[in-house]
Amino acid sequence: MQLITDYQNEFLAFMNKHLIEREPKNLYEPIHYILRVGGKRLRPTLTMLSADIFGVDYHKALYAALAVEIFHNFSLVHDDIMDQAPLRRGQPTVHTKWNLNTGILSGDTMLILAYQYFEQYEPNIFQELAKIFSKTAIEVCEGQQYDVDFEQQAEVSTDQYLKMIAYKTAVLVGAALKMGAIIAQTTEENKQKIYDFGLALGIAYQLQDDYLDTFGDASFGKKIGGDILQNKKTLLYLKALEKGTAEQKQELYALYTSEPKDETEKISRVTELFIATQSHTYLRERVEAYTMEAFAILDTLDIPQEKKDILKEFGRSLMNRTI
Repeated sequence: MQLITDYQNEFLAFMNKHLIEREPKNLYEPIHYILRVGGKRLRPTLTMLSADIFGVDYHKALYAALAVEIFHNFSLVHDDIMDQAPLRRGQPTVHTKWNLNTGILSGDTMLILAYQYFEQYEPNIFQELAKIFSKTAIEVCEGQQYDVDFEQQAEVSTDQYLKMIAYKTAVLVGAALKMGAIIAQTTEENKQKIYDFGLALGIAYQLQDDYLDTFGDASFGKKIGGDILQNKKTLLYLKALEKGTAEQKQELYALYTSEPKDETEKISRVTELFIATQSHTYLRERVEAYTMEAFAILDTLDIPQEKKDILKEFGRSLMNRTI
């Protein structure tokens, strides 16, 4: 088994080899920019790691890994447009650096490019990869729509929120792992279990992202308090409404339904309310709970213990990350 950094380095070399200059420049340059601007390369790494775990040379998973990474970044380009986000990974977002139309068109092209890389596989594997990819792509769009709807929805339950992040984020983590298993041509049971492992891990990952959006530092790469300014009904917000006093609930609701005179002051006060209601502690507990759920699924997989340990270490690193 390789070290996680080895997978990441090999993937970066492979990706850079395929990011060749093409015309029109204003279509492809933004694609190359967002792919090279950074990121943890979590999903392509998982595709390679999964193939390796199930006994196949992970190099065979590189094209699928690239498809996953391109799709993920396509979703980020469009997500940033919808959120009017100025920064991604500490750098200007595509629509900020170029313009709105370029962001839309380059994003569309990335989705099509992602599908093209599956053509490198033999027909039966291609068909299976395309099937999980199409299902996942639709679910990611559904998750994004739920996210948009929640901004205007007066009440959102924790179950609704968890379903939204499962679709918007976690299904792609599960799919990335399942693609490696498909390429390895392991059993259907293994394919499903590694997907379920990724789904639980992906929910934990997004909850940690929500935590860092409020309680992270400059190294996080996004504007701290961005979710608060966008009035996103994260688990922090929902739990604060549930646990807060009548006065705290009223203040929090008012902060989320009015234009702030001072953005910094709004972020500061909402953060204080999250702490006062212990919603931040609850969120950290849920991150750990979903990580442990992922590990429990992992323990049922028919693979050697040392391979399970590699996945567990990877999961722990995500649970404790600061970026």
